[in-house]
Amino acid sequence: MRRPRIRRPRSLAGQLFAMQIVLVTVVVAGCAAFAYVADRGQAEEAARREVTAAAVAVAASSSVRDAVRSPDPAAGLQPYAERVRHDTGVDFVTIMNPDGIRWTHPDPARIGERYLGHTGPALRGETFSETYTGTLGPSVRVVVPVMEGDRAVALVSAGITVDAISAEIRRQLLGLLLVALGALGLGGAGTYLLNARLRRHTHGMNATELSRMHDYHEATLHAVREGLLMLDGQHRIALINDGGRELLGLTGEVMGRRVDALGLPPTLTDALLAAEPRVDEVHATADRIVVLNTSPVSGGERHGTVVTLRDHTELQALSGELDSVRGFAEALRSQAHEAANRLHAVVSLIELGRADEAVEFVTAELELAQALTDEVVGAVAEPVLAALLLGKAAQANERGVELVLAPDTHVDDGLLPPRLPARDLVTILGNLVDNAVDAAAEEANRSAAEVRHAQVTVTLRTDEAPGDRGELLLRVTDTGAGVAPEVMEEVFRRGWSTKSPGGAPHGRGLGLALVRQAVRRNGGTVCVTGSPGGGAEFTVRLPLHATHPADLPPTPAVRTGAPS
Repeated sequence: MRRPRIRRPRSLAGQLFAMQIVLVTVVVAGCAAFAYVADRGQAEEAARREVTAAAVAVAASSSVRDAVRSPDPAAGLQPYAERVRHDTGVDFVTIMNPDGIRWTHPDPARIGERYLGHTGPALRGETFSETYTGTLGPSVRVVVPVMEGDRAVALVSAGITVDAISAEIRRQLLGLLLVALGALGLGGAGTYLLNARLRRHTHGMNATELSRMHDYHEATLHAVREGLLMLDGQHRIALINDGGRELLGLTGEVMGRRVDALGLPPTLTDALLAAEPRVDEVHATADRIVVLNTSPVSGGERHGTVVTLRDHTELQALSGELDSVRGFAEALRSQAHEAANRLHAVVSLIELGRADEAVEFVTAELELAQALTDEVVGAVAEPVLAALLLGKAAQANERGVELVLAPDTHVDDGLLPPRLPARDLVTILGNLVDNAVDAAAEEANRSAAEVRHAQVTVTLRTDEAPGDRGELLLRVTDTGAGVAPEVMEEVFRRGWSTKSPGGAPHGRGLGLALVRQAVRRNGGTVCVTGSPGGGAEFTVRLPLHATHPADLPPTPAVRTGAPS
């Protein structure tokens, strides 16, 4: 059994086409009907004016008056009336006596018969018109008296038959119909072309499908957590979802604004303005690390760009922590190898019978290892920071860099407020120490001709700020090459690196950008200056007792300055 075919609803373009065709047809038909009625009335009025002029002219003729007085008026008036009828184009000119007896008629056999029509007003000296059915059929006629003094001595009637008027109207109507059909054809062709274009733009969907798609579109935009932007051909924002606003930090009305007027970081703005597609590019905004993908929308010409954004802030922070853990593990592996070497040395001393030297060697090694641990734990009671510093010290030692604590370093346990996340502290201090160790190690390796001690100094302490608002001070100083004054503003930009200041390779140049974001999230400030030893000095200040947004410092900024 054949299944019944489900008929798909007509598309929006098809519905509009049908409606427009009906509308054009109704308009053209209405105009034609109105023109027909108007033309008929105008034709009758024109016929009435024409027969009135002919009848008045005949009644005023002196030859008519002379013939009326003759013994045989019909003999002189019949030729005259026929000549006037042919010259004026009317259907009949009838001249009669006051009693209505015809003296003239287009059909000579009708001469002498009574006129069919009204003559009363004309006998009273009036000219009047009427539509009446006479011997020639229905006609529009007029009756005019021939006056001598105040008495009508004859009557003149001229008329045009309704059939003649209808024939003229039919000729006019034929031309009108041709014009109407031409207008209908042009209107239909124009409507078809417009709806064909509409069909292409709507992809043949009907109104219900378009409405449903719009609802799905709006729901999808608000449901997707990733950022989505659509830019037009002039790089103006044509569409943006909630995720895009959040990831880019945009507020207020941004629809229709150009991307280079949004105040985004230059590298991110350049990526959005680029004509070529971008794939998984990492960019830093004021508060986040985002991964950007762009795809041009083309259809013979450039229509715009589709941009997707993913939040990698947490992932980058976790990656930094993972790198620290890996470095710590490598340091522990190296320490284990070194401990094995020392253990072999102790065993060998014992086998050689030099127990005292073995005890002295072991005691010295233990005191050296314990000294750093005691120093760090005694100065920094906060367990997260202490563990981080011990791990970084081991990593630095493996690279030939000494990590030391400044004499005024002191942080009590439980001093840091819960609102200051440990992850942010690890991000800030870990990245600053990593950069400092890199700089110190590179400078030491570069100075091959002279022996230069590579050192990184870390300061951690709490200071009392104005307004009874305590703050945590983190300062990291290195013996590296330092930062040139002209690039001090650029060091916190994503992609900047001492290895390639013009633009870091993929995966580099994120550490200081993450530091700046973490500092800003916690209402602090970060600055870079030159250190007394010739390297760089990074100083971070984080408020400890800010419990309300109004208590936070002004908008955090990156500051530069002279060596401290």
